[in-house]
Amino acid sequence: MSKTAVRKKPALRRDLCKGCGRCIESCAQHCIVLGTEVHPASGVVPIELDLGRCNACGLCIDACPEPFALMEPEEFERIAQADAAPPRARPEPLDLPPTAAALKPGLTLFMKGAHAGAVGALLAGCRSFYGYPITPSTEGAELMSRLLPEVGGTYIQAPSEVAAVNMMFGAGAAGQTAMTFTSSPGFSLMLEGISYMVSAQLPGVFVNVMRAGPGLGNVGPAQADVKLACRGLGHGDTHAPVLVPATPQEMMDFTFLAFELAHRYRSPVVILADGFLGQMTGRVVLPERIVRPGLPAWAVPGDAAHRANLVTSILLDPHEFEGHNRELVAKYGRMIAAEQRAAPYLCDDAEVLLVACNTPSQLCKGAVRTLREQGVPAGLFRPQTLWPFPVDALRPFLGRARALVVVEASDGQIEDELRLALSHAGLGAGIPITSVRRLGGVLPTQGEILDAARRALASREVAA
Repeated sequence: MSKTAVRKKPALRRDLCKGCGRCIESCAQHCIVLGTEVHPASGVVPIELDLGRCNACGLCIDACPEPFALMEPEEFERIAQADAAPPRARPEPLDLPPTAAALKPGLTLFMKGAHAGAVGALLAGCRSFYGYPITPSTEGAELMSRLLPEVGGTYIQAPSEVAAVNMMFGAGAAGQTAMTFTSSPGFSLMLEGISYMVSAQLPGVFVNVMRAGPGLGNVGPAQADVKLACRGLGHGDTHAPVLVPATPQEMMDFTFLAFELAHRYRSPVVILADGFLGQMTGRVVLPERIVRPGLPAWAVPGDAAHRANLVTSILLDPHEFEGHNRELVAKYGRMIAAEQRAAPYLCDDAEVLLVACNTPSQLCKGAVRTLREQGVPAGLFRPQTLWPFPVDALRPFLGRARALVVVEASDGQIEDELRLALSHAGLGAGIPITSVRRLGGVLPTQGEILDAARRALASREVAA
């Protein structure tokens, strides 16, 4: 009589069970039921075993699609011993910072704002672009499609903005700071992916050449995405630096800067331009260096040295995730302290301060000159970052200012950032804030700005 193998009853790794129920269907003895509680490590409800009636047939083990969830106890012991063994030695990942080579100083080009942003990105070390064409940002993407292959880079026209931002997530996880050009409707579609990148702490540069909304709107210039960039980067407590250029030169300089900030903070960076700025041609002076990208030690490029790294935006334990959120909030605090940027214009003695950015700020600069010719002490406070709002740079001018006039192509979104920053800083009490607002692809005119400044100052004189 031949000996037969002794069959063993199954054992369960609850953290690996997917709760699919295939083992329940396979068990003729009805020893398996679906559990009632979510496992904190897996996020799903695992099965429950009642082995009192189990005849050790092994059909449940055969039915389980997860190779290590249901096994004989000896197999679990073998795996546990293997897990307890000292890990194989792996080379430590090295942090390879970007390197730079000098360019001849003073190199000058004439180009569109969108083209200037593309050239700035290439000089900053951008070697990966993922995007979907949308007017009025397409010229930047087109130039990247021509130039990136010449420097060994990757250009992919994604099937949608949702696909593009997730490609950027993958590139960022591999240690490459990717970029995209988009416009308002496309930026809206990218917000969920940006939230994932913020949580996973991945770099990426988003150039949003804003157009009129809501809805499809038109391709005229607008500033109505400020709330998305400053207060709505997807779900959760998310923030990222928001740069607001006003000239083609700043389109180049700020894109170059955006890559530095993305690398420094392991964060997305948003550049908000308007439709006129994307199409405007101007003189730009190239940076004095060109950057060769490096490879950060935390990245997951797929080689042996980085194999132990993990990039993720999901932490299922609430207390662990709260700690992660607090780390992000601390990083936001460092950004607020270090990255406020502004370009004041004739503000030292100004009694009426115009506050504007992007193309409207250029109109305001002309209005300030006209007002001063007429004896009105006016100045322009031009934020170069909307998040963080440069309230520290504004502070010295508030002692003399008698009125603030916010000039924008949206329904108060820039004014909201100003008011919130003043409130948090405990500043601006008693200084009235008025506005010039145009919507739907229309910019404020210089005449409207002049009238608003005169009215604001006259109202203060009457009140006094």
